[in-house]
Amino acid sequence: MKEIHYNSTRGLNGNYTASQAILKGISEDGGLFVPDSIPFVNEEELQKFKNMTYKELALCIIGKFFTDFTEDELKKCIDLAYDNKFESDEIVPVKKVGDVFYLELFHGPTLAFKDMALCLLPHLMQAAAKKQNLHKKIVILTATSGDTGKAALEGFADVEDTRIVVFFPEKGVSDIQKRQMVTQAGKNTKVIGIKGNFDDAQTEVKKIFNDEELKKELDEKSYMFSSANSINIGRLIPQVVYYFHGYMELLRKGQIKLGEKINFVVPTGNFGNILAAYYAKKMGLPINRLLCASNDNKVLYDFLKSGIYDAEREFIVTISPSMDILISSNLERFIYDISGNDFLVVQGLMKDLNKNRKYSVSENMKEKLKLLYGGFASEGETLNSISDVFKSYHYLMDTHTSVAYSVYRKYLQDTGDDTKTIIVSTASPFKFTKSVMSALDDKYKNQKDFDLIEVMSKTASLEVPKPIEKLMKSEVIHSTVCEKQQMKDEIRKFLL
Repeated sequence: MKEIHYNSTRGLNGNYTASQAILKGISEDGGLFVPDSIPFVNEEELQKFKNMTYKELALCIIGKFFTDFTEDELKKCIDLAYDNKFESDEIVPVKKVGDVFYLELFHGPTLAFKDMALCLLPHLMQAAAKKQNLHKKIVILTATSGDTGKAALEGFADVEDTRIVVFFPEKGVSDIQKRQMVTQAGKNTKVIGIKGNFDDAQTEVKKIFNDEELKKELDEKSYMFSSANSINIGRLIPQVVYYFHGYMELLRKGQIKLGEKINFVVPTGNFGNILAAYYAKKMGLPINRLLCASNDNKVLYDFLKSGIYDAEREFIVTISPSMDILISSNLERFIYDISGNDFLVVQGLMKDLNKNRKYSVSENMKEKLKLLYGGFASEGETLNSISDVFKSYHYLMDTHTSVAYSVYRKYLQDTGDDTKTIIVSTASPFKFTKSVMSALDDKYKNQKDFDLIEVMSKTASLEVPKPIEKLMKSEVIHSTVCEKQQMKDEIRKFLL
């Protein structure tokens, strides 16, 4: 197997191993780590994948990228990650609803797709620390738009030699998302609300990562920063697995033949989830079109259409809060790829983004943006889709999945493409009860999320997920709220 190394999108050529890149989280020059090549999967290997369990498939795909881990090391990490924390034996069920398929990524402990990588990342980090003979405590520093925070907290709580600090927009997540975070137990956990939006939190976290003074202070206390956001390559690569799994499920169900191409529709905020799908396609997974679905914060839709990335616009708080993002960090990896791995181009564009909150790509790169189909759904369209699908099929989507479904319907109208399609379902409707139930009936719009849990269960004939039952009895542990300028001080208080 070819050895794969990792370098920065902004030019730092360190030829890091996977374990080194995972521990660092982000490159010293502010760039993101990318593999020096994408491993290819031929048809013979695809045939073998058909008979693999999710864990076996994860071992195979992740092993192709993380080549400095032994098979035994990866297998141990994967076995610890994908165990009885998941309420479905399949780990990721695929359900046919009408003429589309739903890849249900929300059966883990926090009921969101982030579990698929964040149940694994702590174990990868521990294994990486041993490989690198690291004698420091790892500080996981994360900004969240709703789901990453809880999934990271769940994964890292009480993990030896780690600390985790999560920042979230105090007014920008659902009541249930917020409660999931502020009730998180664990001596090594700290959750902080900020007076601002996700972009404020994410921008400040990136600055803190590159704060030399703070890094020196932490180093003296034997701490080092790493990340659980999808800027960490250890978060991103495990997400590639479920695209292969979705394809294999359609193959196993007799819905497609080996080699037949399918579409994926991905609700997109920080661009990590659809980037993982793009990597799967580059690996040789038979994908026809990747549909990038945005909500009213349609910066990605506008970019794919015009080649101009413009974050200088109104930030809209929507009913799909995990997608309320104007600066999509993982887009940098895609830009690097379509520039022909030209780090000088990336440096220039990121400089423009930092200075002007805006950049435009060359005509050649603009042509390559057509690799993705961009679409967006308004709040009204999102609510209507939840209602329409439930009335027609008694299947209940959350708000983010509904954005993806709405964009798929527009794509069908635009193209008439009858390729078999998988909608990537990123969260349980139980995380957004007020918005989802209001889509079914206006009478619920003034009620509280927690008051509607049993109502949703009865209406949709769904069992209340165990994590939600537990949440209803949990006490608030974290109550800190700060201005974005105070985030660094809060980290100092927690660690030093």
